[in-house]
Formats: sequence, structure tokens, C-alpha cells
Amino acid sequence: MAITSVDGASAAQTADGPSHDADQVRLWLVHSGAWALGGKRNTVEHTVMPGRFLLRHAARMRHFALPPHTRAKCIVLPAAPFSLLLGGREVAGPADAAELRLLVAHADMVEQTLPDLSPAGVQAARDTLVELATTVTHYGFDDVNTRLAPALAQAAKKLAERRLADADLSPATLARELNVSVRTLQRAFAAGGESLTAYIRERRLELARLAPSASRPAVSEIAAHWQFADSSHFSHAFKLRYGLTPTEYARQNT
Repeated sequence: MAITSVDGASAAQTADGPSHDADQVRLWLVHSGAWALGGKRNTVEHTVMPGRFLLRHAARMRHFALPPHTRAKCIVLPAAPFSLLLGGREVAGPADAAELRLLVAHADMVEQTLPDLSPAGVQAARDTLVELATTVTHYGFDDVNTRLAPALAQAAKKLAERRLADADLSPATLARELNVSVRTLQRAFAAGGESLTAYIRERRLELARLAPSASRPAVSEIAAHWQFADSSHFSHAFKLRYGLTPTEYARQNT
């Protein structure tokens, strides 16, 4: 992790040489001037303009160029805490967004106090910086932006997959985990022609379908494990989906 503040009177750019692998997330925040990013020297793929920020995964170190009188900040973060939602997308927005103002205030405080912090204090400052930065990945999710919907829906699916047998799995719990509203999460699924509730039920049925041929537990046990109200509701949903009751399906696949 690193925090770099730039306040340059003259132009600057990276030197020649190959970029190297770096599994990081980087946040660029530009107050004045500009920050041009490119995969190769003297090429520009993205320019962060004054009053804007850009946050994205940086699988490789990027070449950059700064015009004179650029005042900016670059924060380098570990990639792992951001992998669930950020994925391959970029998050960009105004520098005065509330999430950014909190993040920058903490980063400035860390820069000022770091020499006096104990190891425990450094760890706490680092963890807080990561936590604040993860909130930035949610920027724009509550706006109508269909480009972000697939990433949000995929993140919800990954979370749901880990807890399909949990009784408290619901759109509300997933939305809370992802720090978005239930309405936003439902809209993300709707953009792909799906329903989150239907997705959870479908995945539970798919996993329940494997149980009869594997260990032949009672239908009531399967229904309880996959959080169906009772064996009658489970059998009805199963037959609607597969054309057979769980018992009939198990008999055919024994």
C-alpha cells in the first residue's frame, strides 16, 4: 500500500522500460492539471481530469504523464479486498463525492501521522484506508447505470453461492453485504432479465436435485437443508422445474 501526493511545477512522465506485473488496485485523484495513463509510454488510454477520480484494478504497472502544475494523489491498495465487486470495471466520478472526501481526509491524516504511529496503529490506519476505499467501489451503483448492473449481479451471485443453505439468505442480506439498496440489487438482476429471489430458488433446486441420487436422504431432510418451507412446497417446486417429484427423480437415477 502507498500514498503518493503530487504537486509539480513542471511536466513529468514515466521513463522508458517495460511495465511489470502488479496485482493492485489504484486510485487516482486529480485536483489540477491531469493524469494521463497508458499501457505504453507516449500512449494515452485514459486521462483523469481535474476534479475527478478513477479507481481500477491495475494488473500491470502503468505508464503515466503529468502536465505542468499538476496537483494530484495516487493511492495504491491491495487487490484482494476489492475483487468481489470491482472485477475488471473502472469506477470514476467527481472528487467531491462524499466517499472520496472521507477517503482523502483519512489518507491525509495517515501521511501526517505515520512516522509517529506504532505497528498496531499502522495496521489500523491501513485497514481503515482499505475499508473506506471499498466504499468507493459502490459509487454509482444507486444511479441508473446498466453498465454496472452485470458486475453487481455477479457479485451477489458469488455471495449467494456460499450460503445457499443458510436460512437468512435473502435479497436484503445480500444488499446489506454489498452496501447497496435492495431496490438497486433487484434492478441489477432485472437488467439481465432475472429475479434475485428466483435465482436463489433455482440454485437451491439444482443442488437439491443432486442429493437423491447421491445419498437418498428423506425428501423432508432435503427440503429443510435447502430452506424450503416444507417437503410439500419443495416437491411442488421440484416437479415444476424437472417434471418429476424428488422421489420419482431419485428412482429414475438410482
